[in-house]
Amino acid sequence: MSHIETLTKYVGHFVDALWRNGVEQVVISPGSRSTPLALMMTEHPQMKQWVNLDERSAAFFALGLAKESQKPVALVCTSGTAAANYMPAVVEAFYSRIPLILLTADRPHELRDVGAPQAINQIQMYGGFVKWFHEMMLPEANPPALRYVQQQAARVMQQALEGNPGPVHLNFPFREPLTPDFTIENIWSSGENTAKPALYGSAQLDANHVQQLAEILETSKKGLIVVGPQEDKEFANAVVHLAEKWQLPILADPLSQLRSGAHAKDVIIETYDAILKSESVRVKLQPDFIIRFGAMPVSKPYLFLMKEYTGNKHIVVEKHAGYREPVGVDTQFIYADPAMLCEALASIPAAKPETWLPTWQEMNRIAQEVLHDDMESKELTEGIAVQDMLRETPEDSNVFVGNSMPIRDLDSFFFATDKQIQPWCNRGTNGIDGVVSTALGVAASGKRTTLVIGDLSFYHDMNGLMLGRNYGLDLTIIVINNNGGGIFSFLPQAQEAAHFEALFGTPTNLDFAHTAGLYQLPYTLADDRTAFSDALQESYNRKGMHIIEVRTERDANVSWHREKWQKAERQLLDYLDASHA
Repeated sequence: MSHIETLTKYVGHFVDALWRNGVEQVVISPGSRSTPLALMMTEHPQMKQWVNLDERSAAFFALGLAKESQKPVALVCTSGTAAANYMPAVVEAFYSRIPLILLTADRPHELRDVGAPQAINQIQMYGGFVKWFHEMMLPEANPPALRYVQQQAARVMQQALEGNPGPVHLNFPFREPLTPDFTIENIWSSGENTAKPALYGSAQLDANHVQQLAEILETSKKGLIVVGPQEDKEFANAVVHLAEKWQLPILADPLSQLRSGAHAKDVIIETYDAILKSESVRVKLQPDFIIRFGAMPVSKPYLFLMKEYTGNKHIVVEKHAGYREPVGVDTQFIYADPAMLCEALASIPAAKPETWLPTWQEMNRIAQEVLHDDMESKELTEGIAVQDMLRETPEDSNVFVGNSMPIRDLDSFFFATDKQIQPWCNRGTNGIDGVVSTALGVAASGKRTTLVIGDLSFYHDMNGLMLGRNYGLDLTIIVINNNGGGIFSFLPQAQEAAHFEALFGTPTNLDFAHTAGLYQLPYTLADDRTAFSDALQESYNRKGMHIIEVRTERDANVSWHREKWQKAERQLLDYLDASHA
């Protein structure tokens, strides 16, 4: 058997087995050494291919695809630094528990560590940021070798999805020539001979342990349910039912999937970040117990509440074993299906003791009233831009926000709504890189998607615009341009006047109209709320990408936010003092 026939069958059987085990999409970055994988993926009759020239952007785009589809997505690149450019997205995928399958081409063993071009050490190059690494054997096409590649395709899926999902890495050494021959017969595996996908079940808590939890709920008046970032769309009804049954407030993170949709929202406290900003308010709201589902919330005031928490009943529920408790308080971890646990607790007959749910509901109303924008005002602040965007965004759409200020403004101004809005953000490592590309991956689902992003984060990932333009993806990009790192103006570093601008403010002084021109995209500079609303409506009524720039001043933004928070604090303290008089 010739080298080309061996190569074709070896890679073909792997690619087909990968698809049969559930990989439906692959993001390919062109290169020479990856030719066998790239061509076989492209020729496969069922695999959806995306081509992205920039490996860093490609990896974040795949991250967005996997986030939205909740299925593993494959990545293919050539050898050398191409594979190294995957690293930022791999780290984000690992910490945000998103399954990616990294398929890196490599030089064969005889060309390693001898000065051959484009050859670096790719063995375990992602270190502890992948769940599993395997160096594939050199291509052969005998029956044992073909079974081997099929088994590795099944195993890579199993490793990506087992327990908490995450990235996995296969390294493929290929000798030249590299071009497969598609005239060869039987290049794909037959379904009967392919390793079968693994089957998974859901973990349920023992009935005795459920009863112990129920006793905590029944004997404590001041309990909190906290739902941090999580992506289970079926969880909302279960946790709301539990909260209604036991009359508990739910502090709902903007990425909890609880602030929007058809489920009941009377127990949802979406303004808890504003409520807890004041230490004087927090001291009056010490809970008897806390049950948290999902990751740690975005809210820093909630972190302060946890640091000040004097109780000993802190419970974290995770679907699979893991450790996400950054405060260091004594914690009872429960590893079970969250929705099933909520249903089990809600099914236990219980008395309804006096609770503080009405207190939280009234505080939520007060904070909403303060935070809601003045509809008569034409001033376009960063917070008002987020509120107007949420008001205008279409039903059943995605909203992706950047880190730093955009996610915090979403936390503050994303009020409960029956409109179906799916919020997204890269909160695994909270970085500002790769945001445009990840949002485009989410937009590739076909749903209208809106990205709210700061100017620095937009600058970090302008390369991602190329793929969005080439594929005609529908993405409305709102660039909040405060000419630098706006979040630092809220932090103690703002007092370091001598070096603040150079090291923290970091103004770019860029005109993003030129970015739009470079990528041949429509662009609007929105000077006021009317222009912003008109630009949003125009964007939502057209196909493709559209950049809308909103220019703000960092100092004015800080003053606007602090005025809101201080007003909320005064009114909340007045209410709490009066209610306990």
